[in-house]
Amino acid sequence: MNAFAQIFSTLDLVAVGVFLAAWTVHHFLSERSDKSLNVVMARRRREWMARMAGRDARMPDSITMQGLQNGTAFFASTSLIAVGGGLAALRASREAVDVFAALPLGIATTPQVYEAKVLGFCAIFVYAFFKFVWSYRLFNYCSILIVASPPPAMRDTREMEVAVERAARMNIEGGRHFNRGLRALFFVLAYLGWFVSPMVLIGASLIVFVVLYRRQFNSEPMRAAGFGED
Repeated sequence: MNAFAQIFSTLDLVAVGVFLAAWTVHHFLSERSDKSLNVVMARRRREWMARMAGRDARMPDSITMQGLQNGTAFFASTSLIAVGGGLAALRASREAVDVFAALPLGIATTPQVYEAKVLGFCAIFVYAFFKFVWSYRLFNYCSILIVASPPPAMRDTREMEVAVERAARMNIEGGRHFNRGLRALFFVLAYLGWFVSPMVLIGASLIVFVVLYRRQFNSEPMRAAGFGED
C-alpha cells in the first residue's frame, strides 16, 4: 500500500476509491434490491424451469441453454484476448509514455504509473474471465439438470419439485455470475478514463453507474420483464 501511495497522487487514490465504490454499490443494488431487473429476471428463470417440467419435448429449453452458453463463451474469449492485449501493452510502456506525452491533452505519466494502470486493467478482465467461465459451467450443469428432470407425468410429485428447484437455482446462479462479468466490462470502460486523468476516471465511473442504474431500475426492459406483476 505504501508503494502504491508513492506512485500515485492523492487525487488518483480518491479516483480509484470512487471507481470501486460505484462498482460495489451497483453490485449490491442490482443483486439485493427486489426492484432491480436482475432480480426480476431471476424470478422469470424460476418460472421457466417450472414450465419446463410440464413439457414432453424439452428441445426449446436445450436450445435456450445453448444460446446462454454461447453468449458466456463469447465474452470469456473476449476477456481473455483483452488480458493478452494488456500484457502485451506492458512491453511497450516506454513507447506508450511517449505517445501520451505527444497527445495535445497534457497527459503526464511515467512508465511505473502506466504499468500499474495496465495491470489494473488486466486484473479487471481476469475477474470478468473467471465470472464468464464459471457462468458457462453453471449453464452446462443446468442443462444436465433439465435433462435429468422426471417426465411430465410426474409433474406434481416431490421428485419433480426438487428437480425444478435444482435447475432453477443453477440457472439463476449462472445468470448472476454472467451479470457480474458484464458489470466488470462496463466498469472497465470507466477505468480507461484513468489513463487520461483521475478526474476523468471519477466522471466516467459516475456516468457508468448512472447508466447501469437506469437500466436496472428505470427502463423499458424492466417493465417488459413484468416488474410489479408478481
